Amino acid sequence: MIMNYIQKVLAVFFVIGFISICVTHQSIAESNFQEIISKAEQGDADAQYHLGSMYYSGEGVPHDDEQAIQWYTKAAEQGHVDAQYNLALMYKHGQGVLLNFKQTIQWYTKAAEQGHVDAQFFLARMYKNGEGVPQDFKQAIQWYTKAAEQGDVDAQYNLALMYKNGEGVPQDDKQAIQWYTKAAEQGDTMSQTNLGSMYKNGEGVPQDFKQAIQWYTKAAEQGDVDAQYNLALMYKNGEGVLQDYMIAYAWFNLAAFQGGELPRKNIDIILERMTPSQIEEGQKHSKELYDKIYNRDK
Repeated sequence: MIMNYIQKVLAVFFVIGFISICVTHQSIAESNFQEIISKAEQGDADAQYHLGSMYYSGEGVPHDDEQAIQWYTKAAEQGHVDAQYNLALMYKHGQGVLLNFKQTIQWYTKAAEQGHVDAQFFLARMYKNGEGVPQDFKQAIQWYTKAAEQGDVDAQYNLALMYKNGEGVPQDDKQAIQWYTKAAEQGDTMSQTNLGSMYKNGEGVPQDFKQAIQWYTKAAEQGDVDAQYNLALMYKNGEGVLQDYMIAYAWFNLAAFQGGELPRKNIDIILERMTPSQIEEGQKHSKELYDKIYNRDK
C-alpha cells in the first residue's frame, strides 16, 4: 500500500505533462498548433484541454501554468472530465494559482461524479482527512467505494481499513475481508499483511492458519517487515505449517534487517534451540531470500 500510495502521489505531479504526449509530439508543427488554438478559441472542449496540457508540459510552447489553468478551466466548465481532474490537481498544489482546497474539492467532485477513478480516490481522501472540507467519514466511504468498485487498489485498501475501524460505517470485519482480499489479489502488501492477520485471528472469517501463511508469505516476499515477522512467528510456533526453526530464523533475520527489537529477540530465542547445522542452513536460506526479494532487479 505504501508504495502504491507513493506512486499515486508522484503521478499527481507528472500525469498532466504526460497526457499531452497523446495529443502532440515535441516537434509539433506550427500549423497544427494554430489549428488547436483556433478550435480552442471557438469553444472546442477537447482542443481547450489539449492546449492546457501543452502549456502545462511545455510541449511545442513555453511552459506556462497560468495559460494551462486558463484553458483547463474553459474545458472543465464544459464538462471535460480530464480537464476537471487536472484543474483540481493544479489548485491542490498551487500550480499557476494560489493553493485552494475548496476549488480542489469542487473540481474533484465534478470529475468524480463523471466516474473519474483518481478523482474519486483523492476526493475520498480529502473528506477523510478534512482537507478543504469538514472531516466526513461517510463521504469518504462513498467515494472510496466508487473508486474501489472500479478496481482502484488504494481505494480498496482504504475502504477495508475504514470498515475494520468502523469509520463512517458500523464496524464490519466481513466487509474488511472482502476489500482487503480484492486489494491483496492486486498485490497490495499492506492488504496482504492485514488479511493474513485477520485469518490468523479469525476476524470476519473462521480462523485459518494456512490462509494466514499464504497472505503473509505474499507480503513478506515483497519486503513487508510486519509480514516477515508474523510469518517467522508462525514457523517458529508451528501454526499452519510444521514447526521449522530454520525458516523462522531466515524470516526473523530479514525482519531484523529492517529494524526492530522483536525480530532480534526471537532470533536469540530460537538460536538456543537450533543445532549448528540448522543455523548454517538458516543463514543460507536467509541470504537466498534476501537476494530474491531485494536484489531481484539487479
